[in-house]
Amino acid sequence: MRVALRLVALAALLTGAAEGRAETAPTGGRNFMLAQSSLGGAGSLPPPTPPRAATPAQRPTSQGQARPTPAQRPATPQAQRPAQRPAGQAQRPPAQRPPAQRQPPTVQRPDANRPNAVRPPQRPAPAAATAAAAAAAAAAAAAAAAANAAPPTPPPPEWPAPGTGTSTGLPLPRFTALASNQVNLRVGPGLRFPVEWRYQRADLPVMIVREHEEWRRVRDPDGTEGWLAASTLRPGRRTFIVRQPQPGVTQANTSAVAGEVLLRRRPEEGGAAVARLQPGVIGRLRLCEAGSEWCEVQVQNRRGYVRRAEIFGVLPDEEFR
Repeated sequence: MRVALRLVALAALLTGAAEGRAETAPTGGRNFMLAQSSLGGAGSLPPPTPPRAATPAQRPTSQGQARPTPAQRPATPQAQRPAQRPAGQAQRPPAQRPPAQRQPPTVQRPDANRPNAVRPPQRPAPAAATAAAAAAAAAAAAAAAAANAAPPTPPPPEWPAPGTGTSTGLPLPRFTALASNQVNLRVGPGLRFPVEWRYQRADLPVMIVREHEEWRRVRDPDGTEGWLAASTLRPGRRTFIVRQPQPGVTQANTSAVAGEVLLRRRPEEGGAAVARLQPGVIGRLRLCEAGSEWCEVQVQNRRGYVRRAEIFGVLPDEEFR
């Protein structure tokens, strides 16, 4: 009995000594120590388990279930490249349209429906004046009957003989322009003479043919003559107006096309057209050289050259700078 107790105590001591050595031995990596019991049985310690990657904890939803992992987005497909032509085939250049020919703009008169001059309304004459007018009409009829036998009086020349003004000493004839849209043309040089026409177009060119104190006898583009006060004119202002197409004048002599006048870029018949000027258009005269049939003019914001014969506002041989 005592022997058995001793053997059990000895075995316990041997087992404790073996466990102490196993605890002091290194355990790094995969090295481990086999412990031998006092009974001769080979025992082994289990190898250390490698640490697992920490899995993120799933938060519980409001109903106690785990929230599913968000789905991954599908990869964006790459853009397909356009098919390339073989190197041997030449690419066809894009078709080009022929440039359209630009037509020069047409400059119209802004107040085409408004005449240059109108006759003022006539006041009713009293009875005595009516009788005098009837007598004068009878006398005029008799004079007309007598004049029928005489040869007709020739119209005044287009260009009066050169001279000098009695009031200003300036050469006659010369051109100027109206200063306003309300200018009265009277039959005589004074306010006592009746108004024959009322001009309603500023910058209209007129030709001065005579002078009498503060009055000027002028001729308008239509050939009408009368007297204007000098204060209604703009001295030094040179303008022109496109003439009406004259019968018998062919296109070979002028640059008119369908009643219009071509404003050209250069003073020659082959110059490029800048604009088409309709009859009655008023512009500014800029330059006319002596002996040249062309004048440099400006209409609105366009500048170019026109022939002297196509405009009214400059003398045939006048030099203007």
